[in-house]
Amino acid sequence: MSVISHYSKIFHDNKICVIIPSYNNAGTIKVVLTKVLKYTKQVIVVNDGSTDNTSRILRDFEFIEVITTGENKGKGHAMRTGFDFALSKGFDYAITLDSDGQHFPEDLPVFIDRFEKNQNALLVGSRNLLQNGVPGRSNFGNRFSNFWYKIETGIKLPDTQSGFRLYPIKFYKDLKFFTNRFEFEIEILVRSAWQGIHIVPVPIQIFYFSKEERISHFRPFRDFFRISILNTILVLISLLYIKPRDLYRYIKNNSAKKIIKDLILEHNETGFKVSLAVGFGVFMGIVPIWGFQMIVAAFLAHWFRLNKALVIVASNISIPPMIPLILFLSYKTGGLVLNNNIPLNIDTFSNLKMKIISGEFYEALSVLGYSISQYVIGSFAFGFICGLLLGIITYILLLYYKATRH
Repeated sequence: MSVISHYSKIFHDNKICVIIPSYNNAGTIKVVLTKVLKYTKQVIVVNDGSTDNTSRILRDFEFIEVITTGENKGKGHAMRTGFDFALSKGFDYAITLDSDGQHFPEDLPVFIDRFEKNQNALLVGSRNLLQNGVPGRSNFGNRFSNFWYKIETGIKLPDTQSGFRLYPIKFYKDLKFFTNRFEFEIEILVRSAWQGIHIVPVPIQIFYFSKEERISHFRPFRDFFRISILNTILVLISLLYIKPRDLYRYIKNNSAKKIIKDLILEHNETGFKVSLAVGFGVFMGIVPIWGFQMIVAAFLAHWFRLNKALVIVASNISIPPMIPLILFLSYKTGGLVLNNNIPLNIDTFSNLKMKIISGEFYEALSVLGYSISQYVIGSFAFGFICGLLLGIITYILLLYYKATRH
């Protein structure tokens, strides 16, 4: 069996197709298709409203499936159309590459070889953007995209803008996507990571035409603005939902011993940074922003470059059974800070506890109403004291743990 026949069989047996979105690339699409067809006949071209000779050229290729849209609706729409069509034909995977001649179809075996080791992963082509001829705009755009992708997913990728990818489209049957143009490749990459799909970079070749020959449908202002809006939305979703969801699943599915071991004892951070994260988390769990503590803690932890998971775990000091005690001690601490003689005795504390147990949280705060400032100031002071104390204890325990290991 020849090398090409070998890859053709893998395409067939694993239900892999090639999807090529195209818009006015009549000058290059024939060469691209000729090279792709050496490896597989399972090819889908989405002719996205081309007004040049693309349609006529495609008629010369009898083995490919062609989907033609009446008007240009954007690369993202073309890819989504291709995915839906591929799924209806029984394909589980799709390799996408551009029709403008920048991608090398000779790299298809690179994806197939990596696919055999990562059959449920999304493989993303990784270009060498340091080679000669790469436009400065592409280099900047990729660094910009890589930065936001890491914020949104916690994953570091060398090239988040490459369109040469292998998608496990079988996992997207029930996912609804919202973008239609260049930003779609960012949306699907981020949401794949959120779905738990492994993302694997694959080294590929890239060819850039000279400035005079280059055909680009990227509109710098409109498309960059759209991408920026998308990244803003994705960051908010990540901070407000995805990261708390993942942390909840992590805590739910692991024992306390494993959590402590993962987040503290074996985390690749200095003892000081770990202790600082614990102390800050405890402080955030006590300050009077009930209902928003974990969200604000996660945001500030990212801002201060602290271990977000550890900060959020530590902020859970304010679990319901602890809330009455935290309120009581915060109020008492406020009295000491302000030299205030307004007392809060054990009977009032019991009343406070019963209000909270019955779900009457705001009514519980009314118990402190005759000196709410004492409680607010006291909670910040008490939070600082507890955060400092537990941070120091964590640091000492880490020193002891390291000493006993050697």
